[in-house]
Amino acid sequence: MLYVWFVIAGAFAGVSAGLFGVGGGMIIVPVLVWIFTAYNFSPEVVTHLAIGTSLATIAVTSISSLTAHNKRGGVRWEVWRSMALGLVIGGLVGAGIADMIDGDILQVIIGIGALLMALKMLFLSNKEQLDRPLPPASVQFGAGSAIGMASSIFGIGGGSLTVPFLNWAGLPMRQSVGTSAACGLPIAVAGAVGFAWFGQDVVNLPKGTIGFIHISGFICISVASFAMAKVGAKLAHVLPALMLKRAFGVLLLVAGGQLLLSGIGVL
Repeated sequence: MLYVWFVIAGAFAGVSAGLFGVGGGMIIVPVLVWIFTAYNFSPEVVTHLAIGTSLATIAVTSISSLTAHNKRGGVRWEVWRSMALGLVIGGLVGAGIADMIDGDILQVIIGIGALLMALKMLFLSNKEQLDRPLPPASVQFGAGSAIGMASSIFGIGGGSLTVPFLNWAGLPMRQSVGTSAACGLPIAVAGAVGFAWFGQDVVNLPKGTIGFIHISGFICISVASFAMAKVGAKLAHVLPALMLKRAFGVLLLVAGGQLLLSGIGVL
């Protein structure tokens, strides 16, 4: 059943990745926390193991998602190039910071972040700034660094931060989603490498891990999410932009609330 749960999580995360431009981490992290806890993994490593495994799977999922979006002209590569180095640097720094934070506190931080972003997407102005000129490359680099660091700490592909930033910067919603999917790749690779490195000397990890990455979980989730990300990307170019934003907000509301309640319950 452990592997069945991995596959289910991967399929749902894949659709979310393609549909919303996220890496699926806001789905994968809460589910993995629940799975690892149910299978009696050490509480001290559950959250970090969920985040590291999530980032490793996002590296695979984002390839499928960005490819599907790129075929439909949904990726603005000039914006991606301005943000990519910052995303990598931020991802590595974020992994180091997360290694120093207690797992239960980390769950609460992730939950609060997701809820705040959900409220923004659901209730604040959703008017697209289509006539706004793109910010300078330095601003895009700085945003990439901040997004990469936060995303690595949270174990996400950054879509919950990247999509609103790109939308504010003047990209239409569908291009924001597609470019965000591409931005998830450098974030996930840098973050996964960092979590594998910082977790290599932890003694109470279960068997079958490389640092804070659960290998069988990574494989099962990656296969399922890679296949389903294309389905989500296709839907993203069919559904209305406002519906995408509302659905994205609800997704973050549910995932953030679950993590917050779980973390507070342990503290």
